Amino acid sequence: MIPGQLINTTFKTNFKRRRSFSCLHCLNSGPLKINPMLVAYLSFDGTTEQAFEFYKAAFGGEFVNVQRFGDTPQGAQMPDGDKKKIMHIALKTADGSLLMGNDHLDFMGEKFVLGNNISMSFHPKTKEQADNAFNSLANGGQVIMPMAVAPWGDYFGMLVDKYGIKWMVNQTKE
Repeated sequence: MIPGQLINTTFKTNFKRRRSFSCLHCLNSGPLKINPMLVAYLSFDGTTEQAFEFYKAAFGGEFVNVQRFGDTPQGAQMPDGDKKKIMHIALKTADGSLLMGNDHLDFMGEKFVLGNNISMSFHPKTKEQADNAFNSLANGGQVIMPMAVAPWGDYFGMLVDKYGIKWMVNQTKE
């Protein structure tokens, strides 16, 4: 079962909020003016870097964002084995598609199991679209993190819909 509450420490809470980093900023020199889009967000059990190198070879493109857990201000407090793991990665493929992901750590709220490692990330143009989508998806589901301004400045929330699909809604700060 996916937990319905945030873990109550600063690093863990900030990580949950940051895990869908607004890579829309990574694609150009500033925020993108885009149509709403859906992005697959993949989590791996310590093999994100290898998996994304594989996807890069298959789809072409370039990494537009790579962050490691050890690079965070709290990274020094982490076990050495976790410091090199990927906190967030974004691959912009040769055709302009975007694929995002991270390495799963157990403090994220659930054990890693194949099948629970995929989320959908919705990127609407407006706060109103974000709220409408979030509230509709949350109907009968479970809110993990309510919509709010995230540390990176975007309007962000996470939930699991009534069908068990994980969603992240991220409206890029204009």
